[in-house]
Amino acid sequence: MPDNKAIKSQRPPKHDMDPFKPYGWLHESEPGTDGKHHSVNTLFLTNKECSFTCVMCDLWKDTIDSPTPAGAIPEQIRFALDKLPPADTIKLYNNGNFFDRKAIPPEDYREIAGLLDPFNTVIVENHPKLCSDEVPRFRDMLKGNLEVAMGLETIHPEVLPKLNKQITKENVSEAAGYLHSHDIRTRAFILLNPPFLLDPRENIEWCLNSVRFAFGQGISTCSIIPTRPGNGIMDRLLENGDFVPPTLHALEETFERALQLNQGRVFADTWDLGQFSSCSRCLNDRKNRLEQMNMEQCVLPAVDCSCHPAVSG
Repeated sequence: MPDNKAIKSQRPPKHDMDPFKPYGWLHESEPGTDGKHHSVNTLFLTNKECSFTCVMCDLWKDTIDSPTPAGAIPEQIRFALDKLPPADTIKLYNNGNFFDRKAIPPEDYREIAGLLDPFNTVIVENHPKLCSDEVPRFRDMLKGNLEVAMGLETIHPEVLPKLNKQITKENVSEAAGYLHSHDIRTRAFILLNPPFLLDPRENIEWCLNSVRFAFGQGISTCSIIPTRPGNGIMDRLLENGDFVPPTLHALEETFERALQLNQGRVFADTWDLGQFSSCSRCLNDRKNRLEQMNMEQCVLPAVDCSCHPAVSG
């Protein structure tokens, strides 16, 4: 099982980051729990690398090694919002944990909250073990609602410990219960084809089991993330036969079945989808279908192609 040292030893160099500028921002739409489409501004903040060294993570590429300077995060938020239109919701994704004091300095909370006054919903990402009293304290500074996104990854009892995330499914359950008791909504990131789970059918079923578990804890939204190589250690696991990337067909089936649970919102991550496809002819149509299903939250007719005839509708 790879540990911090083994994982970091396989890494390529980090990107050169400016701690006073976000490394990305975008304007998009997402269906809300009310069934309506909401505009979303997503900011990718530059800050200290996550304290947890997960096997599958590649987000460390856009982080800094030292604690985030005081005042840097408010400056990043101002920088990005100046370039984005108004929106209902804002996502502050920081490649780690919003409530890690070395990532987001608590002395900046008040200024950050003031910059977020125009938004009805604020979504941040955070490790289940860092869901402390800092979360409701920050929530109380906001005019809008707070939602916390957590990496559940998988509930497979043998795979989850090998991811080096240092959590159990009980940690996620406890964190969700704590947040819900403070009227803070939650969402979960769930992996399709994590490393160390090699059978294609088992990967689909365990992903769905993890979605069911999340909904069972009152988590309202699940994002299905197809696991990718490219961070160094995942490439070694691929070479050694300890990781099998998912196919686009597997993502489609898993997403369809998760939507049909009708227990909450489900999203499929379509970033860099081409690496999971074996057919260039139908890739764009299939990506568009998944993105439309993300927005409509229902299963749409499958794309018919000679590589994989349509079977769903």
